[in-house]
Amino acid sequence: MATNDLKPTSPESDKNKATIKALYAALALGESNKVAELLASDLEWWFHGPPGCQHMMRALTGKSDYSAFPFHPRSITAIGTDYVIAEGWEGAQAYWVHVWTLKNGLIAQFKEYFNTWLTVRDVSSPRREAARASYTLWQSQPRDHFEQSLPGLLLAI
Repeated sequence: MATNDLKPTSPESDKNKATIKALYAALALGESNKVAELLASDLEWWFHGPPGCQHMMRALTGKSDYSAFPFHPRSITAIGTDYVIAEGWEGAQAYWVHVWTLKNGLIAQFKEYFNTWLTVRDVSSPRREAARASYTLWQSQPRDHFEQSLPGLLLAI
């Protein structure tokens, strides 16, 4: 199911997507001041994955260099006006999804999923069992080289 393009874009969602692209670019260039400008001072962070794989948070806090695990997003998708999802894989053993929540142009929340398939659903819509799949806003795109079984999670927004 291709769910990544279900919602039309808006100027705010386009701006948020550009902010996330700028974040990855600033990290890749080692521009810590630019990174800091994009993050809220009280950034909330959540992680799901194997212990020791909090690569992005270590890069955001300066505990490790971005080159230690460079994230190269394969897709970046805006969901509504507050969320941006980036997805990628590095080699045969590392699949990741980043869910960024933006408020007033700043990144306020970051959820990192490492080696975990993710489905994002809109829970604000009325639920009808027959049409439940229609409320799926985004889901991980399995890649042929990921033949391993990964845990799946549902993120309700």
